[in-house]
Amino acid sequence: MAIGFMVLYTKLSNVLSKKALFYTVILPFIAFFGAFGFLLYPLSNYVHPTALADKLLALLGPRFLGPLAIMRIWSFCLFYVMAELWGSVVVSVLFWGFANQITTVEEAKKFYPLFGLGANVALIFSGRTVKYFSNMRKHLGPGVDGWAISLKYMMSIVVVMGLAICGLYWWVNTYVPLPTRSKKKKEKPNMTTMESLKFLASSPYIRDLATLVVAYGISINLVEVTWKSKLKAQFPSPNEYSSFMGDFSTATGIATFTMMLLSQWIFNKYGWGVAAKITPTVLLLSGVGFFSLILFGDPLAPGLMKFGITPLLAAVYVGAMQNIFSKSAKYSLFDPCKEMAYIPLDEDTKVKGKAAIDVVCNPLGKSGGALIQQFMILTFGSLANSTPYLGGVLLVIVGAWLGAARSLDKQFTALRQEEELEKEMERAAVKIPIVSTNGSLESDSSTNTSTETSSPQNV
Repeated sequence: MAIGFMVLYTKLSNVLSKKALFYTVILPFIAFFGAFGFLLYPLSNYVHPTALADKLLALLGPRFLGPLAIMRIWSFCLFYVMAELWGSVVVSVLFWGFANQITTVEEAKKFYPLFGLGANVALIFSGRTVKYFSNMRKHLGPGVDGWAISLKYMMSIVVVMGLAICGLYWWVNTYVPLPTRSKKKKEKPNMTTMESLKFLASSPYIRDLATLVVAYGISINLVEVTWKSKLKAQFPSPNEYSSFMGDFSTATGIATFTMMLLSQWIFNKYGWGVAAKITPTVLLLSGVGFFSLILFGDPLAPGLMKFGITPLLAAVYVGAMQNIFSKSAKYSLFDPCKEMAYIPLDEDTKVKGKAAIDVVCNPLGKSGGALIQQFMILTFGSLANSTPYLGGVLLVIVGAWLGAARSLDKQFTALRQEEELEKEMERAAVKIPIVSTNGSLESDSSTNTSTETSSPQNV
């Protein structure tokens, strides 16, 4: 569905205005979530083909259990997919696309980390809301479908908030004076979907941006899965595990909040290039420490025992720190850097490149990490046996990530300078003097009535 959306979005971007495109994308989401709470879920017994799924399962056998289970409860599966797509489409493509459209690079350095901070604050409120409606079910009488009532309340909130997004978007476009972009932008012809994808693949800038996103997804997935396997070994009891994860979530929130406050200073002091390289560097250094403790834990055991910790516990703590700092660096630096990189691009590349990267490359990074691990497990027999090779893969991936960040920094700086020069020329209304064929100076302005022509070499 993510790929299907990207294809549809690319086609719509060729025929609709930016405002029409925004409403065309967000309104079906709002309508679906409202319909699910008030129609699809209450009528699920009627709309789910349970009898047909049973017949097909008996006919086709247990190999088709997965696809038939999706068909059996298709409306619940569709809800899950739409909820997943909301993050990629509405947050990444629509919100950040609009932010890139109305924000200058200088403003972005100040405000983009704060947008991330707002998103993390929103998580706190949404978590409390879900908990409130979940607890409400306890006080309902027997025979009442408490989940259906909770769902109606929560989907009502989603619809109201979705309509508020539309209202705010309309208000900003109608009443807020937006920054002027340089007028000298490349005009792109309308392209088919395949032409758009080829055009994006041919752009080194978009390729580097895609490398950043895919490399992050693969790297975090490689470390996180290995870390969680060690975490399970250290805390086999569900209570101990959930207690540790509660502390981990709190630490991640504090680190993210701190990093977001620091990120404004990093952008102002060191610029885009340094900020873009911090996340892969943090991931690389902490990843090396984590995999070293797993691979060389036995020789280090006597030294670690002096501090009262085992190599396994040390690996769990270092892995936790790696995850905490990687995720806080992502929210505070990586995401704002990625979004800022779209700002100097021409409108066509910005719209299509963003849709391709956010909707396709994000899931590709996660699934890429999972595929690498599946291949390693099939080849070496277990995740534990695969660990040294996963460490090697991590080094290669982060190396490619740092290379792409360095290349993108050069291109981003060049585009910024070009845009600033064009804006300066527009502001100053520069009149370029031209040397005519007879050697005299002519002013290139509308008031000049001379009919002398200028040869290219003299100009």
